[in-house]
Amino acid sequence: VWENLRHGPRWQQLASRPLSLSAGLCGPEAPLARKDATFKVTMVPGDGVGPELMTAVKDVFKAGDVPVEFEEFHMSEVQNMASEDKLEQVLTSMKNNKVAIKGKIHTPMEFKGELASYEMRLRRKLDLFANVVHVNSLPGYSTRHNNLDLVIIREQTEGEYSSLEHESVTGVIECLKIITREKSRRIAKFAFDYATKKGRNKVTAVHKANIMKLGDGLFLQSCAEVAQLYPKIKYENIIIDNCCMQLVQNPYQFDVLVMPNLYGNIIDNLAAGLVGGAGVVPGESYSAEYAVFETGARHPFAQAVGRNIANPTAMLLSAANMLRHLNLEYHSQMVSDAVKRVIKQGKVISMCCSETLTRALFYNAVKWELNVLYY
Repeated sequence: VWENLRHGPRWQQLASRPLSLSAGLCGPEAPLARKDATFKVTMVPGDGVGPELMTAVKDVFKAGDVPVEFEEFHMSEVQNMASEDKLEQVLTSMKNNKVAIKGKIHTPMEFKGELASYEMRLRRKLDLFANVVHVNSLPGYSTRHNNLDLVIIREQTEGEYSSLEHESVTGVIECLKIITREKSRRIAKFAFDYATKKGRNKVTAVHKANIMKLGDGLFLQSCAEVAQLYPKIKYENIIIDNCCMQLVQNPYQFDVLVMPNLYGNIIDNLAAGLVGGAGVVPGESYSAEYAVFETGARHPFAQAVGRNIANPTAMLLSAANMLRHLNLEYHSQMVSDAVKRVIKQGKVISMCCSETLTRALFYNAVKWELNVLYY
């Protein structure tokens, strides 16, 4: 049966299907398949539980016979596995493959002569300006708010994370926040394009223009200008502190939120907590040419290494989104359905809800579901 599936009409249809733009996303065009009908994808496991989560992805892909081949690179600042040569190797692979999946590359707090982390340098060199996190309730997770469905879009190449700091006089540090009209309009257009393609009704700009009148004022003005080009999409704006409170009290009022770098980092994690935690929300980052898939809330979770308690849901759903970007719709649906069915059945409880079962049991259950769906 397995061989018939691999060589039957369904498999041939998948292998020969023409490629188009990423399915409904405002991202780059999907890369071409190799002659043997497999896709090459760059994999950077990162730090903490990243390598364990990537093992889960590889095991699930193997169980589902997913036609993806990984080029794996281990890069870490905290494990002395980061260098200019390693960064160039990763960049070369990503530029060739156009698509990558990565874990969190932990950024040490100690200043060692370089302000920009390897994570930030990777984003800048690939111009991964748009981070997208889809916060969606998963049936089977009991949370205060159910049936949530909102999208957080974050500009992630400037703002407070510009790595421009210096000590003007002893004991006085100046940290520059960079906001430009060009990048503010670009992320606003991305958000409105996303809303249009996904059938969303409203875009909300998040800001602090009442205090940072020039910086956030420019971001807010840019969003308002772009909003005029999309009359069918409702546009609103909200101050960041009020946004945090409203998300906790009534998150259903939001649809698509767009914001500068630091606010997006905070809101990503806050919103992930609404639906189960950092281990359940997928994310992705886009430039005009490249797509990188990662967890929505970026945590290395180093204290969980080797304990089999890290929740693989977010990484597996990110991997499923990656397959959809590659136009492997069948495999994408198969993986995401398997994950969601395991959670919904409640027979295996993931680590965000219980520490009585191991991660291995969870993704073994996912692999079993894959076999059921595949056959």
